Amino acid sequence: MQKTSGIHHISAMVNDAQRNIDFYAGVLGLRLIKKTINFDRPEVYHLYFGNETGEPGTLITFFPWDKQLKGRIGKGQVGVTSYAIPKHSINFWKSRLKKFGVKFFTFVRFGETYLCFQDPDGLEVELVERDEGPVNYWNFAGIEPEQAIKGFSGATLISAQPHKTAEMFEDFLGLTCVGDQEGVLRFKSESQLGNTIDIKLTPSVRGLMGAGTVHHIAWRAKNEEQLLRWRSLLQDKGYHPTEILDRKYFKSIYFHEAGGILFEIATDPPGFSVDESVTELGEKLMLPPWLESKRAELEDTLPPVEVRVLEGES
Repeated sequence: MQKTSGIHHISAMVNDAQRNIDFYAGVLGLRLIKKTINFDRPEVYHLYFGNETGEPGTLITFFPWDKQLKGRIGKGQVGVTSYAIPKHSINFWKSRLKKFGVKFFTFVRFGETYLCFQDPDGLEVELVERDEGPVNYWNFAGIEPEQAIKGFSGATLISAQPHKTAEMFEDFLGLTCVGDQEGVLRFKSESQLGNTIDIKLTPSVRGLMGAGTVHHIAWRAKNEEQLLRWRSLLQDKGYHPTEILDRKYFKSIYFHEAGGILFEIATDPPGFSVDESVTELGEKLMLPPWLESKRAELEDTLPPVEVRVLEGES
């Protein structure tokens, strides 16, 4: 059976680009590894954050647009994005969140303690200590590798048909069900990052797309050959995947699973160093070739943004 190794990336919608960078880079210490535009709406940024090199399983991406309405987290969406932090670092993160006025609470799920909070747009975020996963050596704003976010631990999905979504994971994506606890069904993949998927079994309100919600979640494909096989399998099962789309840093397909959540399957290669060196990731606005002639116009339209050390940091 063809299996995904886990989450490739998660993409969300927010209002303010600079505020988004200040939180995910300035507070959480992730690296802005690509500053580009939404290929479908080039007047909107597409910002990618991840570990030092932007490996699949560490990537959260954002479409920041100040005119979009506030969304509502609910059925048909990713409800919570969870990050893995090193063992014995949770107290560091509690202190850091307090320092920046971020309210949080702790919650135990499947024997693990999660540190739960919201980002400035209302997205639900969690941190959980994990032994597994490589060290993130990106050092920014006083966050050392022994505390730095490694990448995703996983995500919590809010499905309109939880058991249909569960079938998708077991019968199509190749994840293993490892337990059912307090209204949550847990699946795991074989990867060290982005490997834990929880499906809520309890009722929820209908999700409304907008700022503060996840647009889609993407699963890893090893290469384009595997992506083609998945597309063919989806068609055989009566889904309607898109054509293979070239997103420059990966190729992918999209489809809605039975619970209403927009899924993407994305290739690991070629990665984010195809158009700038690893040492310069995220420093310049990168455009696809077909929009390079409009660079001056786009740079005038897009708001100026920067990665900055926040006030109060040494």
